[in-house]
Amino acid sequence: MEIIVLVVKNVSKPVHTEYLKQTKLRMKNKIIIKTMKTLIVFNHPYEGSYCNAILEAVQSGLKKGNHLVDLIHLDKDNFDPVMRGKDLLAFVKAQNDAESALSMIDKQVLDYKSRLEEAEHLVFIFPIWWELMPALTKGFIDKVIFPGVAYKYDEKGKMISRLQNIKRVTVITTMNTPSVIYRFIFGNAIKKSLLTGTFWKIGYSNLKWISLNMVKSASDKKRKQWLQQIENAFT
Repeated sequence: MEIIVLVVKNVSKPVHTEYLKQTKLRMKNKIIIKTMKTLIVFNHPYEGSYCNAILEAVQSGLKKGNHLVDLIHLDKDNFDPVMRGKDLLAFVKAQNDAESALSMIDKQVLDYKSRLEEAEHLVFIFPIWWELMPALTKGFIDKVIFPGVAYKYDEKGKMISRLQNIKRVTVITTMNTPSVIYRFIFGNAIKKSLLTGTFWKIGYSNLKWISLNMVKSASDKKRKQWLQQIENAFT
């Protein structure tokens, strides 16, 4: 959806004002502004964590830009991350009969599916524990980025996204490992497993990873700078 704002002698008159949009395409005497509905998938059990401060910064930036925000808080949702026998059976069935498979999966997953179908920007926020994501985030990937939910198979068996509405995926992580060690010793494990091994694999190319390293030892000044940069990035 687009809003066209006419600019005449420094006076702006909105032609349509339902949404304000993030990307601004300036033209002579008018500005075309585009918006995105953002779905945030958040995972951290401690409300006083730095990840929660990041969540607040992201939401603040989006709201300042008058963007639409939806939040999946996996911890508060008591999301069950375990792939059980019925889920694996649904996974196999979904390759040939996606509609039938959907009747076998959790109602919570179906709720997440409907919210993913409304989103244009998908944002993950979580800490890096033992070089990878926490269990709830991993369970979300296993149970929601699922055939019949997030992707399907073409006639040659290749995975393709069902969620063409999603235009980009951003992952924000915190860790106490120095970036050079995480890159060269651990091979940027989260990038390979989540961005490349999951979203790139099903057809997304607009992928971004914001990695905050050595958070525990960072000064308060540095932490505040990070939060401000994140807020600005989402405005």
